[in-house]
Amino acid sequence: MKPLRFFFRFTNQQQKGVLALFILVILLQAGYFIINNFTNKTTVTSKEEQEWLALQPEIDALKAAQAKKQFTIYPFNPNFISDYKGYTLGMSVQEIDRLHKFREGNKYVNSAAEFQQVTQVSDSLLAAISPYFKFPDWVIKKQAQQQGNQSFANSYSNKPFAKEEKKVVQLDINEAVEEDLVKVYGIGPAYAKTILRKRAKLGAFVSMEQMNEFEQFSPEAVTGLKKAFYVGTNPTVTKLNVNTASLSQLTYFSYFNRDIAKAIITRRSMQGRLNNVEDLIKINQFPVDKVKIIALYLEF
Repeated sequence: MKPLRFFFRFTNQQQKGVLALFILVILLQAGYFIINNFTNKTTVTSKEEQEWLALQPEIDALKAAQAKKQFTIYPFNPNFISDYKGYTLGMSVQEIDRLHKFREGNKYVNSAAEFQQVTQVSDSLLAAISPYFKFPDWVIKKQAQQQGNQSFANSYSNKPFAKEEKKVVQLDINEAVEEDLVKVYGIGPAYAKTILRKRAKLGAFVSMEQMNEFEQFSPEAVTGLKKAFYVGTNPTVTKLNVNTASLSQLTYFSYFNRDIAKAIITRRSMQGRLNNVEDLIKINQFPVDKVKIIALYLEF
């Protein structure tokens, strides 16, 4: 009892205060212990937590599969490397910018050595990506001649230049991918994506004359596209029914604007039904010069 003697030296009021403080501390400690256990139990056993824990093995498997996924590199012309393409190849921003600045002068790299000289990529990166470089045939021939590779040079005919050019193997424009399109002089990744977006919107191209509709392309690029590609038989286009299409659907169609779309709805409201494309060419501002192409995308 000696340790408690000091307690009895306090006044009655002080003793009550000490006891109240002691009881309050005990209550706070007990409350913290109960709430903490309850929170942990609720968190662990909640329905959302159980669902998350059940999905965790699947999430881990997906992460592992993604980590194992390898980036596939296809042959490409290094002169047309975009920012995204350079990033996926492992090039730094500075290396990509050096290439773009070099290309702004309308100059081209024609070998792996020139590519490294311009971009200053490391030897290890060059060794990894240079096997996928694809230069035009005339560049390859020139390299072979400069290196004295007679066996390679002999594979080309000794006929006059005009006759020794090999016939260009055309591809179906509706099956072309970006890597095919950028091989055409004047068509970079951005223009290639423009072509692919319009093709997706139309379902398919029906004529190579549609390349003339890309006003931002140079005449050389349009000519190159027509030489390199063709339209296959029975392209699968996205048909637009002019008698049932809404205003927004008509406006979305590549060859109509909002004024033409409104005029079509007005005409079919008055006429009852549009029977053929001849009913459309009477509409003001209708692109009559493209009617043969437009007709292939319409149904009545």
